[in-house]
Amino acid sequence: MKIKVIHGPNLNMLGIREVNLYGPMKLEDINKNMETFAKQNGFEIEFYQSNHEGDIVDAIQESLNENVDGIIINPAALTHYSVAIRDAIKAVNLPTIEIHMTNTASREEFRHKSMISDIVAGTITGFGPFSYHLGLIAMIQILNEIKMAREAQKAQQQAVKQ
Repeated sequence: MKIKVIHGPNLNMLGIREVNLYGPMKLEDINKNMETFAKQNGFEIEFYQSNHEGDIVDAIQESLNENVDGIIINPAALTHYSVAIRDAIKAVNLPTIEIHMTNTASREEFRHKSMISDIVAGTITGFGPFSYHLGLIAMIQILNEIKMAREAQKAQQQAVKQ
């Protein structure tokens, strides 16, 4: 099964940008850690980062053509106003986990609202780079449950045929 991780604006600056909030870890290190864990658990994983809303919408939509089974997304600042990202997530209808490295509820008022939190499987915030790992664990659990349900349904259908 395949998971797509989408990183939003300014996440390419991790390790440089506001280290007091986001820590010293760089995005490529987060990706490497996720890739190792995904492979250890039998999952394929791919990464995408953009500072542009439309490109992120395209990446979400392209997930359907790439046989992606689930999306982990950190829309970053776009979380708070992007109806386009919300609509794209709804349109692809894939299990999606929203993550944020900081606790958005403890930051500025405008960061308290997420345009996607009510349409995703879950939201993980406030654990720094570990937020991504927690999101990956949750996605693996969701996809394993989907896989088991499909296998059970297939076995039931075969039993009915016999």
